[in-house]
Amino acid sequence: MGFEKDTAIREEKVEGKMDQMSKQEMDQILENFEHFKSYLNDKVSMGEKMGLSEETMAKAAKTAAEYLANNVEPKNREEYLLKELWKAGNEEHRGHLSHILVRMAKSEGNE
Repeated sequence: MGFEKDTAIREEKVEGKMDQMSKQEMDQILENFEHFKSYLNDKVSMGEKMGLSEETMAKAAKTAAEYLANNVEPKNREEYLLKELWKAGNEEHRGHLSHILVRMAKSEGNE
């Protein structure tokens, strides 16, 4: 029960942070896919420094992806593809896609 509560609290924090983001900030991050990947890399790097596991970061990525899929229009074809993959997948697929996004963000800093 405690784990579920902690997860719900983390999800609320991610959603709250995204709700607080101005349209201008969101547009700047999503302006092009390279900016989006760089933003994800910064957040994943921050999570690693805080000692978060990949699983925890993937859950945060899943919450953020769900928010984006439901509330934000894609700005480019890569984001459109991600949204379509998200919509087509079930919970298990979305979990896998979230892990892939975290790994993609990690590799972004190594290029």
